[in-house]
Amino acid sequence: MPIAVFSRGDAPRLGKVLGDHLIDLSVADPVIPADIIGFLEVGQDAVTRFQGVDADAAELIPLKDVCLHAPIVRPEKFLGIGMNYGEHAREASAAGYAEQTYQLWFNKQVSCISGPYDDVVMPAVSDHLDYEVELAVVIGKTCRHVAIDDAALVIGGYMVANDVSVRDWQRRSQTMTLGKSFDTHGPIGPWLTLAHEVADPHRLHLRMTVNGEVRQDDNTSHLIHNIYEQIAYLSTVMTLKPGDILATGTPSGVGAAHNPPKFLKVGDVMRAEVVGLGFLENHIVAEG
Repeated sequence: MPIAVFSRGDAPRLGKVLGDHLIDLSVADPVIPADIIGFLEVGQDAVTRFQGVDADAAELIPLKDVCLHAPIVRPEKFLGIGMNYGEHAREASAAGYAEQTYQLWFNKQVSCISGPYDDVVMPAVSDHLDYEVELAVVIGKTCRHVAIDDAALVIGGYMVANDVSVRDWQRRSQTMTLGKSFDTHGPIGPWLTLAHEVADPHRLHLRMTVNGEVRQDDNTSHLIHNIYEQIAYLSTVMTLKPGDILATGTPSGVGAAHNPPKFLKVGDVMRAEVVGLGFLENHIVAEG
């Protein structure tokens, strides 16, 4: 069962999701850490206690009665890989982006993180706002120089991400960071599904709709660089920490690739889904 961050008009805390309800872990087992990074840092002992919480442990709270928050709000790193699906790489090349020989990584500043159902702000400085549904990997253990064959062992869990992008600002900087990091442009969630509950992260179906229209529809089996290769590559350079978020790439169908482009507008509703992991639903609102 997934682990969520929720509130009911009070401070956010952790909950265990059971269907369309959840259990307040601060009541069911106060020994479990109060945030997901702390939970991941404790490791298997926290997972074991979490697994031991059942429907008899505390009040079952309907999900409709709570506010779900971003599962992780202050990771050390929020990294994204560009052009990691074949069709998306081809559409990006057609739009003028250079073809990549190596993995292309960029930062999303952690201040962009927002909740699974929070509004996404259309910046006043641009109308080139775009969507990117992605599978997000959350690192579960401090690690460096991870072999591809060992990479699954350092994953804490998975969630849905929407790598919201401001395309003209993205093009202004070789690193892409500014165009990827506007406030509210990192919706994640709706909860964290622990790694052992995902049988094969390379067989997950992704979908993005805008106002009900399917814009992206693909499967993680089509990743160019798979998740384990990504972790091995990044950990060659830097120490990965519990809670670090890796957005593993978006499939074809982004707004910028249409002719004419289908950029987002105020009033649009994005729904980013990874089947089996939940969905994000975010409205576009004007800045100010």
